[in-house]
Amino acid sequence: MAGIVIGSPEERRRMIEILKPTELPLARETGALVAGILQTLKARSTVGTNLLDIDRQAQAMIAEAGALSCYVDYAPSFGRGPFGHYICTSVNDAVLHGLPFDYELADGDLLSLDLAVSLGGIVADSAISFVVGESPQPESLALIDATERALKAAIAAAGPGVHIGDLSHAIGKVLNAAGYEVNTEFGGHGVGSTMHQDPHVSNIGRPGRGYRLRPGLLLALEPWVMADTAKLVTDADGWTLRSATGCRTSHSEHTIAITDDGAEIMTLPKA
Repeated sequence: MAGIVIGSPEERRRMIEILKPTELPLARETGALVAGILQTLKARSTVGTNLLDIDRQAQAMIAEAGALSCYVDYAPSFGRGPFGHYICTSVNDAVLHGLPFDYELADGDLLSLDLAVSLGGIVADSAISFVVGESPQPESLALIDATERALKAAIAAAGPGVHIGDLSHAIGKVLNAAGYEVNTEFGGHGVGSTMHQDPHVSNIGRPGRGYRLRPGLLLALEPWVMADTAKLVTDADGWTLRSATGCRTSHSEHTIAITDDGAEIMTLPKA
C-alpha cells in the first residue's frame, strides 16, 4: 500500500528503522509469504472471479501462515475509517488502495493486487499488475511493462550510501521516457516492524538528494502510473484511488533490503 507524503501528526513522526542482521531472515520469510500469496491469487484471478472471493482467499492464507494483516484495521488520514479488508484489489482505472467489492472480473480487465502482512514482527509489502483473461489491450501491457521496468531500475540503483533521490530519479526516468506523467502524492516508503515508515520514496526525484541508504533498511518501492493523467480522484468508498480521466493504470511493488553491497528483493516470487 502506497505511503502518502504528509499525513497525520502520527504519520509524520514515523521513524527510520534499521533491521539487525539477525532480523533479515525474518524479513525474507515474510517477503516469501507475500510473494507466494500474490502469485496464488494471480493464478486464481480468472474471468468471473469476484473481488470479495480474492479478499477471502487472502484472509485464509494469511491466517494459515500465522501472519497478521497490515490492512484490515488500518485507518490512516487518507482513508475513510478502517480498511476492513485483507488485500487491495484495483481494477482498470483504480490504481491504489482498491477496496474489494462485489465485482466479477471480465476478460481484459487490468487488475492490481497489493498485499502487506506482518510475520514474526516484520512487514513485507508488494503489488503486482496483470491482465485477466485472454484479451489484453496493448495499452494495459505497456502500462504494466513501464512500472515493472521502473521498479527494476530503482532496485538496480539501490545500495549503501545511495540517496533516496537516486531511486526516485531512476523510477521517474523510466516512467517519463515511456510517456507517462508521474504523480507525487503517494509513493514508496520504509517498512520494518510497521507498514509505513520513513523515508518516503517519491516516484520522481533528483539524484544525490535525500536520505542515504544504510544496510538493514527495508524499503517498499512502488512505481505506479496512469495512462494519460497524473491526477487522482477518490472513489465514493473513501479508499479507492482512481485516475481522474478514467484511463487505465498499473502498480508494481517490491520490498527490498539494503545490503552491504547492493539490495536484496524480499518479495521476489519463486521460479
